[in-house]
This record gives sequence, structure tokens and C-alpha cells, in this order.
Amino acid sequence: MLPALEARVSDRERHLVLNSSPQTDPPPRSGRPPGHPVPAAPPRGALVTGTVLLLGVLAIGLMLRAGGAPAIQNLDDRWARWAQGPRSEAATDFTDILDRLGGPLGLIFPLVLVGCLCVYGRWRSGLFVFVACVVANMLVVLPLKSLVGRPRPPHPLVLVNDGSYPSGQVFTAVALVMVVAVVLFRPDARRWWWAFGGVYVATMMWSRVWLHAQWLSDTVAGAVAGIGTCLLLWRAFAPLLEREAVRAATNRLW
Repeated sequence: MLPALEARVSDRERHLVLNSSPQTDPPPRSGRPPGHPVPAAPPRGALVTGTVLLLGVLAIGLMLRAGGAPAIQNLDDRWARWAQGPRSEAATDFTDILDRLGGPLGLIFPLVLVGCLCVYGRWRSGLFVFVACVVANMLVVLPLKSLVGRPRPPHPLVLVNDGSYPSGQVFTAVALVMVVAVVLFRPDARRWWWAFGGVYVATMMWSRVWLHAQWLSDTVAGAVAGIGTCLLLWRAFAPLLEREAVRAATNRLW
């Protein structure tokens, strides 16, 4: 009987040893480390959403070129008449500053951001910012302006070039807001930046109509084109940005 009891005890001991062995954590999955959310990962559907937005801007632009969007033009005319109301000197000066920020002077901010990112070894984020804020404006806005060829509103209060659709200033504002959110802010602070960025973009849109530099639909198209372009670039740069996040988590940016 003792041998049988010893066999049962041995089996029980082996069972306890196997079940009480230290549990090891599962091997980490490759990809973005959960403790380093900057730069941010693109949202789901960024590719589809960005493509749809850009195609929508193109389709409306072709309608305006062919004179087949009277409802849009009627709305633009109403807003243009509203913008002809009384003007204060302070409001005019403020809109003039916004016009300069949306023009060539506005390139200073993204270029400074690119330089700072590269100094800290974040050249991947710097490349994303440069393409979204500088290159995309030349490859998206300028061809659309040339293709649509929409005249500006009469009597603009600032110096403007040919082609009113879409708004390059609003496109630049949206691009800057989005890239800063991607490369600088963590999720808990990003929501506040989105709120500030939305106010900034809306103010830029208002200033363009206030200055008779563009129609209301031009500013909306500039915002939509900026969002669509940044979503596509965000998705295209996702592998590089994810690699940067992994390297940042291990302090090996360079």
C-alpha cells in the first residue's frame, strides 16, 4: 500500500510543480510600444477617407469650372455681401496678419518645426511635416487652382494671385494643425490642440472671406483638401512614424 501512496504523492508533487512554475509574460508584439504614443498612429480608414475628401474637392471644382454649381455660387454671393458690412481697423489689421501667416511667411513655422525635430533625431517626423506643409501645397493646391481657374471675388483687400479655388491659406493652416497634433502631442493633450486648431482654421476661413480674397466655398474646399491630403500622407508615413516611436521608446532615435 505504501508504494501506491508514494506514487500518488509523487504525481501530486509533479502537478504542483508544473502549475506553480513562474509565469512569463507573453513576448511583446512588434510595433508601436504602448508607453510612447508620439508620433501618433493614423486612424482607421485614413486612406479611404482622405481619398474621398480629395475626390470631392476635385469634383466640386470641376462643377464650378463648368458653371454647374449655381447653389454654391448663390451661397458664396450672400456671404460676400455680408462681408461688405462695416469694418473696424482692428479687425482689418488682424485679418491682414492672418493673410501673412497663411502666405509665404507661414512656411517659417513648419520649417522651424522640421529643424527642431531633426536636431532631436526625429527626422522621420520632420520629413512628414515638410511633405505635408510644403510639398503638398505645391502638388495639390496649385494644380487645383490652375485646373479650376475660378475668379476671385471683386475688389480684394489684399494682394492675391490667380485662382481662387481652393484656399491655399486654409490648406496650410489645416496641414500645420494636423502635423503638430501627430508629431508633438500625446493623446491627453491632443484633444485641447484639436479645439485650438479648429478655432484657428475657422478664423483663417473667416479672414479670407472678410478680405474678399476668396469665396466661402473656396475656404471650405481648402480645409477639406488639407484634411484629405494629411490623412493620406499620415497613412503613407505610418511605417516610418511607427519605427520612430519604437526607437524613441528605447532611446535610440539616432
